[in-house]
Amino acid sequence: MTTRPELLVSVDVGGTLGTADGPGLTMRLVEASPLPPARTREILRSSLHTRPALTDSLVHEVCEAIQVPPETFPLDVPPAPFSLYPGTTEALRRISSVATVVTLSNVTCVDADTDGMRRLLSPWVSDFFPSCRIGHTKPDRRAFQAVTDHFHTDPSGLIHVGDDWTCDIVGAAEAGARAIWISRGRQVPDESLLVDHGVLVADDLAAAAAHIQHLAPRSAT
Repeated sequence: MTTRPELLVSVDVGGTLGTADGPGLTMRLVEASPLPPARTREILRSSLHTRPALTDSLVHEVCEAIQVPPETFPLDVPPAPFSLYPGTTEALRRISSVATVVTLSNVTCVDADTDGMRRLLSPWVSDFFPSCRIGHTKPDRRAFQAVTDHFHTDPSGLIHVGDDWTCDIVGAAEAGARAIWISRGRQVPDESLLVDHGVLVADDLAAAAAHIQHLAPRSAT
C-alpha cells in the first residue's frame, strides 16, 4: 500500500516554476497605473488577486484604487501561455518522490489557468492553491494556512519554495513554515532571516529539490 509522504511542499508558480509568455492582467494594470509599480502590485494583491470572479463592482473598485479609468480595464484577457524553466519537471519529480507537492500562487481569476497548470505539472503536483481560490495572497499567513488546513497539518510541517523574498520567504517564515528561496544568483536581502528562521537558499528549483530530499525522513527516500 502506498502511503502519503510525510513532507508537504508548496511551490510558487511565476518566477519559480516558469514564466508567462506575455503580459497577464496584473502586468497590464501595473503598466497602466500612474502609481509606483510596487504600490500597484500591493493594491492588486489585496483586492483583485483574492476574488474568485471578475465583477463590475470589482473592476470599479480596482480602477479607483490604482487610478485607472474603468473603461480602459482590459476585459476578456486570456491567460498567457506558461513555459516551464529548463529542469523544472525533473526537479518536481524529485521533490514529489519524498513529499506531497502543491502550488501556492498570487494570481487573478483571469490568469489562474489551473487546468493548464495541471496538464503541465501532472503527476508531480497534486493540488493547486491560487489566491483567487483561497481568498488570501502571500505574504498573508492565511494563504499558507489554507494549504496546511487542507492537509490537516500544522504550518511547521510545510516547506514553501519561491523566488519572491517578501511574499514567499518572509510570508512563509511569519506563518511558521520553513522556506527555500530561489535566488537565481541574487543577494540575500536579509541574512538574519536565514539564521532566525532556518531559511535555505537555492539557485534554482533543482537545488531546492536537493535541499528537500535532504530534509526528507529516511523512510521517505
